[in-house]
Amino acid sequence: MHKGDISLTDYRIFETKEFIKKLSKLNPQDSAFIQNKLRTYVYPQIKQSPWFGNNIKKLKGYTPETWRYRIGKFRLFYMIDNEKQIIYILTIDHRKGAYN
Repeated sequence: MHKGDISLTDYRIFETKEFIKKLSKLNPQDSAFIQNKLRTYVYPQIKQSPWFGNNIKKLKGYTPETWRYRIGKFRLFYMIDNEKQIIYILTIDHRKGAYN
C-alpha cells in the first residue's frame, strides 16, 4: 500500500451527542432494533465502504457532504472525514420526518 492510499478498514465511528440523544428518545423496541442493526450490519459495512451499499445514498445539496443509511423505517445520517478516516454519525430520524 502506498502512502496516499486509503485503507478502507481503518475508518472509525464517532457518535455525536445529537445522535446519542435521538437514540435515547426512541421507544425501547425501536432502540433495540436500531442498536442491533448498527452493531451487526451498519457499522461493519460503513467502516469498510462508507460510500457504497444498497442502503447508502449521498444526499444532494448538503454542505458538508452528508450520507444517509436506510435502517427499516429509520434514516441514519453521517459525514465522512477521509483525512482522519472518521465517520461522524450525525443523527437518526424516522423516515417520515427525516427530510424536513
